[in-house]
Parts: sequence; structure tokens; C-alpha cells
Amino acid sequence: MKKEYETVIGLEVHVELATKTKIFCGCSTEFGAKPNTHTCPVCTGMPGSLPVLNKKVVEYVMSVGLAANCGINQFCKFDRKNYFYPDLPKAYQVSQLSLPIARNGAVPIKTGKTIRIHELHMEEDAGKLVHDPWLDQTRADYNRCGVPLIEIVTEPDFRSGEEVIAYLEKLRSTLQYLGVSDCKMQEGSLRCDVNLSVRPAGSQDLGTRTEMKNLNSFKAIARAIQGERERQIDLLEAGKEVIQETRR
Repeated sequence: MKKEYETVIGLEVHVELATKTKIFCGCSTEFGAKPNTHTCPVCTGMPGSLPVLNKKVVEYVMSVGLAANCGINQFCKFDRKNYFYPDLPKAYQVSQLSLPIARNGAVPIKTGKTIRIHELHMEEDAGKLVHDPWLDQTRADYNRCGVPLIEIVTEPDFRSGEEVIAYLEKLRSTLQYLGVSDCKMQEGSLRCDVNLSVRPAGSQDLGTRTEMKNLNSFKAIARAIQGERERQIDLLEAGKEVIQETRR
């Protein structure tokens, strides 16, 4: 007889802000422009270039923090998150690791539950890789580099896909009401990373989690949660271990 299992889920939601210019330079954030036309020495990280923070980004992020019942920190700072990938010409992303702008929020959802917000921070988006199977080539479009993002990180408070979708619907309507983002998932304005683990029902210990990155539709998120839950349960029932990893 199969054990009963509980799903434990936390989310990292990335939201592109509706500013006219990027977070550290004056390049346009307009979607759909010809590749590599909205770039400059700052957003491509050329030596000697000087980033200057966009005031409107800070105002937008603070309004979201207040709407999510967060505490706004009086002092915050940016950090360099180093990784080497073709869509990141600087080989680092400017983000907020140790001192984010807002922490400890709470968002009530229609199921009657309240989702705790761990933190909310500012960062810059990376570029976009376009894979062409006909030419067997991958090309880089750096227009998106430096587009301002909010990352909203929850505590692992979700227990079902239904709760996740209810939270995302509430978050999307709040962001659109505030006017800080159009939240067009098909254009990448709202993207979600899902961290999921399972544990025996009644247990207080967290299982080994996996991460599913950059999901950009509610249907894809619901399907990913269901599929990953079933995969992890099947592994545990077979006496195998869940490996912590990032999964497509």
C-alpha cells in the first residue's frame, strides 16, 4: 500500500518592470525590437562604463513591497552574481543577495491561506539565446540585458498546484493594478521558478527539492508541479533518492 505524501512548494517569481529604460542605463526596454539594437556599453558591461540606478525602479519595487505587506529596508545594496553563460556578456548579474530592499511579507489568497514572502529584491535581466535548428546555430540577443526585474521569493508554504495558481493570479492582478508590469507571460514579463519536494504526510522534515525554472504559463506550472510530484513519489516508493537538481 502506498504511503500518503505531502507536497511542499516554494516559488521565485521574476517580474519585468514597466519602466521606459533599463535599470542602470538609458537603453529602451521596448519588447520586440530588432536584435541587439537596445544595447550600450553599460548594459553589455564594457570596461570603464558606469551604471546609474533608475529611480523609477526603486519606486516600483517599494510599491510592490508595501502591497505584499513587506518591511522596507532603510539600507540595501547590490551584489555581483557571477556565472558564465552566453546570454550574460558581463559574466555576472547585478542582483541583491545579502541586503534586499524588502523582507517578511504576506499575501492572502482566495483559498483562505496566507503565503509568506521571504524577500523581494531588485536585479537586472539577462539576454536571450535564440536556437535555430535549421542552421544549427545559437545566436544571442542582448536587448533584454539590464531590463529591470523584481524577484519575489516565497517561503515553502504551498501544498498544491491550486494554491500556487491562486497566489500567481493574486500577484498578477496586484502588479497590474499598481501599474508596475504588464505581466505578459508570453513575452517573459512574468516568469516563475518552482521549488518542489515531497514528504510523508504528517512529517515536519523537508524532503530533497528540485527546481523547475522559467515557467511562463499557468498551465505549464500546474503540469510541471503534478509531473514532478509523481516522479518524486515514484522514486521514494522504489527505495531510491531524489537528487537535488534543476530540471527542464
